[in-house]
Order: sequence, then C-alpha cells, then structure tokens
Amino acid sequence: MWDNYNFPEIVQHFQLPSESCSIVKKVQDYYFKKAKQENYPARSIYKLEEAQQKHHFLKSGDKVLDLGCHPGSWSLYAAKISGGNGCVVGVDLQKTHIVPSSGGGRIEFICADIFDADFIPFLSSKIPFQVVVSDLAPKTTGHKFSDHLKSIELSRRALAIASQSLSPGGHFYCKVFQGEDFPDFVKEVRHYFKKTKIVKPKSSRVESREVFVLGLEFKGAE
Repeated sequence: MWDNYNFPEIVQHFQLPSESCSIVKKVQDYYFKKAKQENYPARSIYKLEEAQQKHHFLKSGDKVLDLGCHPGSWSLYAAKISGGNGCVVGVDLQKTHIVPSSGGGRIEFICADIFDADFIPFLSSKIPFQVVVSDLAPKTTGHKFSDHLKSIELSRRALAIASQSLSPGGHFYCKVFQGEDFPDFVKEVRHYFKKTKIVKPKSSRVESREVFVLGLEFKGAE
C-alpha cells in the first residue's frame, strides 16, 4: 500500500498570520486548562486520547510500555484504560513520580536510557507488552533537518524495542517529526504490523512537524 505512495508533508509549514497565531494560542490554552482540570500533568495526554478514541488499541487488562513517559500523562491515561488488571511501565531519562488514579492499573516508572545496550535485556523480565507507546522527542535546535534526524533515531529505537517486546497482535503508537526519512520509517513500521496509520491529533500544533505513526496488529518477532 505504501510502496508507491508519495508522502506529502501532512502539515504545510508557513508563517502564520497574527490572527491565526491567536487562534493557535487559544487552542493550546484550551488543552492546557483541560489537562489541569482532569489532573494530567501535561496536555500531551490528548494526543494519545484522540488516537485511542478512534482506533481503540488500548484495552482493559493490557500491559503497556510507555517510552519517554515524563511527566507521566500518557502513563496515567494508559493505566486508566488498562484498569486494575493491567499495568504500565514508564521509561524516561528524567525521574517520574505520579500516583495512578483510583481503579487504574499499576504504574512502574524506570529512569533509564533506551539506547543503553542493557536496556532490552533488562526488559526481558517484564515482557511481553500488548501496547508500546512512544512520546520520545529530541531537544529541538530550530534546525528542522537536524531535529528530524534525531527524531527518526529515537523513533527507530522505539520500533526496535517494540519489535522485541510486543506480543503477537500488539500495537505501537509513536511520535515522529516529518522530514526526508519519514516515508522510510513508515515502511519500517509497516514491515512489523498488519495495519499502519498516520495520525495528526487536533491537540498537536497546526504548524508542528510532529505526527504519530500507529502500527496495529504486530505480526510477531522474526
């Protein structure tokens, strides 16, 4: 399906007029306030929630791996969906401390470097997972191509971890910055999953190069 697909950038990048910037700020403020009201530490929660409401890849009883979990919004949401019989393992370079909501699954936070050679062996006692989500992002420099390459590196590492830790039929949801290598990354995801979708949540800034790749129904490790 994707082999002959010409990947246009989903978002056209241009200088927004002042009135549009005002609208964007209002949208950002809306999601910021909504997150505070719903007791999530960051508005990034809605980038996961929107995809979940449409594609239903998180289910009750799931064991979920959350890569780049800090400050914990995705872990909290995943624990809420997985419920008392599920659990979430959140991983980040920054220490994360947050209490799951009542009735939600257990959350275990791990401070670790996913590029460490011992990281995947360390996970061996915790696998398999039914879902792997990744909100990993590089520290942006303002240089679009450089930021894109760093994002692709993180996304490919997340995919490598998912391919070694997901149970057959599992799902993968990963943030990535669009750019030259984006089509190749989508093809790499497609290699491991029966269905592949590109998601641009409403809570993601219109001018942002950020999108999410969703891999559904893991084919199994080769």
